[in-house]
Amino acid sequence: MKWIKGFYFFKACKIALAAVLSILTANLLGLSYAITAGIITVLSIQNTKRETLQTARDRGLAFLCALILSYMCFRWLDFSVGAFILFLFLFAFLCLSAGWGQAIAMDSVLISHFLTEQRFDGELLVNELLVFTIGTFYGILINLHLRKKEVEFDRLSRLVDDEIKGIIHRMAENIRREDKTGYYSDCFGRLEDRIHLAKECALRNWNNTLWSQSSYELDYIRMRENQSRVLRNIYDSIVRITMLPAQTIQVAAFFEEIEAQYHRDNDVEELLKLLEKMLSDMKLETLPQSREEFEARALLFYTLMQLDEFLTLKNRFVAAYRNSL
Repeated sequence: MKWIKGFYFFKACKIALAAVLSILTANLLGLSYAITAGIITVLSIQNTKRETLQTARDRGLAFLCALILSYMCFRWLDFSVGAFILFLFLFAFLCLSAGWGQAIAMDSVLISHFLTEQRFDGELLVNELLVFTIGTFYGILINLHLRKKEVEFDRLSRLVDDEIKGIIHRMAENIRREDKTGYYSDCFGRLEDRIHLAKECALRNWNNTLWSQSSYELDYIRMRENQSRVLRNIYDSIVRITMLPAQTIQVAAFFEEIEAQYHRDNDVEELLKLLEKMLSDMKLETLPQSREEFEARALLFYTLMQLDEFLTLKNRFVAAYRNSL
């Protein structure tokens, strides 16, 4: 909790500093409505660099449209409340249609200055453009320090890896048991929570990198997310195995081998070759002697097919980023 409070304190200081610098700059230039520049700065600060730049771009385009619309409305209905209401309707409709919803309030405040001054001349137009530019500039500037939190992603992704490795370990133990009492699926809830945190961190890192972007972190956590879905299917199969044919020991040993070789840089090609041989050998074995054995062996075979998908997901990821590892 302390680091969270520290983060909020730092962010509050950052916002206040940026707003003050914006207001001071506007005052030094002798601009009217300097306070508005500070407000624009506050509204421009987002959580990541990419979001900040995208917001600034959208609001800039929206502001240019607002100037055109307000000029038309004030020319048509003079500088009246009715003209401003008409402008708000047209501008809000435009912004909502274009996905610029965040620009409505801020740009409307700037346009209200024309109504307050009862004029739309070059001097006031330049003033509003400068107020907007200064406020947006400091909003962008204050976020330039944001960096990728690679250490944080590494920590969170390793928690995901540890949880998956633990799930595989428990599968190796429980597939050997006819009685699955006590073998619950709560581990998948923990895994989903850890994947969610790691994905959020990866997305923030991606949005804080403007040049030389790599989607490695996002692709890595998506790969683990897909693997978690496969493991859930395998769990559903294991809990349905009520008798243990001879092949169970071999499948359990393969789970142990996956756990032993579990490493983020492993291309798992050796495991895939071993799995291919196991599947081929299974097809040559004698047919089941009872319905129960048939069902159990079918579930084991399905489990191995799911493990093939599990390992293939990892193999494809490592192959795609082989030069980055």
